[in-house]
Amino acid sequence: MADYQQFLELIHPQPGFKVLDVTAHADGLTAALIEHLKPYPKHRLAVAEYPGEHQPFTESEHLKLQTVPHYKAPFRALPRDNDIVIIRDVLHRHEFAERILKSIYTTLANTGNIIVISEKGTVDVEAQKALLEAHEFRAANAIEIHEGYDLVTAKKIHMWGNGL
Repeated sequence: MADYQQFLELIHPQPGFKVLDVTAHADGLTAALIEHLKPYPKHRLAVAEYPGEHQPFTESEHLKLQTVPHYKAPFRALPRDNDIVIIRDVLHRHEFAERILKSIYTTLANTGNIIVISEKGTVDVEAQKALLEAHEFRAANAIEIHEGYDLVTAKKIHMWGNGL
């Protein structure tokens, strides 16, 4: 978990906090998120697993799993149901990246955050920030946290662009 400590500092849970992890590899970061959220009552981590290598996790009251069969398919999530969405090595692989961003925008609560994580060198970070801005996410920012990954964060801000 020490490897993920800087990343976890980006996530400030509270009771009822909901995180959606859209990923091509449920792994140690997923386990670290589970531990990070444990102290908060009524929290939930939903994991949408796209094709890739995934550690086995057991579904529970606080952990919901869904399998997405291919990179053309959307994940399932309710509107305004998540405080943060983490998308790992999926956005640049998905055939309909714009649809995925619209789905993320819809499922985020107002002032919710998106964190896009990509293996270092697989995406143009500046183009990714521009893509987020074009889809009404604000304050897009690249952060150096882990040497093997590019990380871009942005925020859904109520009444900007798409509004609700």
